[in-house]
Amino acid sequence: MYKGILYLLAATFTFSLVNLGVKLLSHSNDLFPGMQEYPVHELVFFRSIISLSICLTVVRMRKIPILGNNRRWLLIRGISGATGLFLFFTTIQNIPLAIATTVQYLSPVFTIILAVFLLKETVKPVQWFFFVISLSGVFIIGYNPTSGGTEIGFGWLIIGIISALFSGLAYNAIMKCRDTDHPVTVVMYFPLVSTPVTLLMCLSMGFIVPQGIEWILLLSVGILTQIAQVCMTRAFNADTASTVAPLKYLGSIYASLMGLFIFGETLGFYSILGICLIIIGVLLNTWFKKRRVHIP
Repeated sequence: MYKGILYLLAATFTFSLVNLGVKLLSHSNDLFPGMQEYPVHELVFFRSIISLSICLTVVRMRKIPILGNNRRWLLIRGISGATGLFLFFTTIQNIPLAIATTVQYLSPVFTIILAVFLLKETVKPVQWFFFVISLSGVFIIGYNPTSGGTEIGFGWLIIGIISALFSGLAYNAIMKCRDTDHPVTVVMYFPLVSTPVTLLMCLSMGFIVPQGIEWILLLSVGILTQIAQVCMTRAFNADTASTVAPLKYLGSIYASLMGLFIFGETLGFYSILGICLIIIGVLLNTWFKKRRVHIP
């Protein structure tokens, strides 16, 4: 009865650990003094090479076609997913963890909006109102240039919105491929695109050689991401989306606590209000969409 909820809780917490690892590897901190500060492209490279290794192993064991069938949308999935992750890691590096995580939750909003044009789905007028609620949360955060003494900068919020937009495009591409390609092939197109691109960036822009605990953190980012994705998939397979989806937004609470106790990030009134509006808008959209689907 509670299997889906337990899987979703595990996925949400694991994703939060991934984001924490990215933040730790991006700044000097009291938890790991002397930690080297890694650029985004190197973090994405390690994340990608681990994911690619795991996917190739599964592909060989199950004899799944590597390049797939719907290659146009598979390539769009890879490019948009890699771009979205790159921009998301950029926001994690530069603004409080809770805000970066919550702005990324706008991706379901853009998924629905893009589905209108790409998948010919319909959106009711009230859903557009919910979209406005979520986006107003971002503008309220940006209205106050600081959050608990931490400089935010509206430009970083724009980058976060663009990241969510590309993630929404990636989700639509995944739906385009769900009847044509194996899920592992769809997942693998992300590292197939991001690994060579970030490798070239590492070679041209400099490569930081990991030391000691940094190896563990870098490997953990990749491995924990795979675990979180498996848990998320099992959660939605074990229970209805309307039951488990709202628990995904516990990630904002995890991020707030981690940001506070590990990085000393405190949130001001406008930031907390904005985070709440983003989550409320997305949750209302999710609830309305699922409720409408189940009405005979």
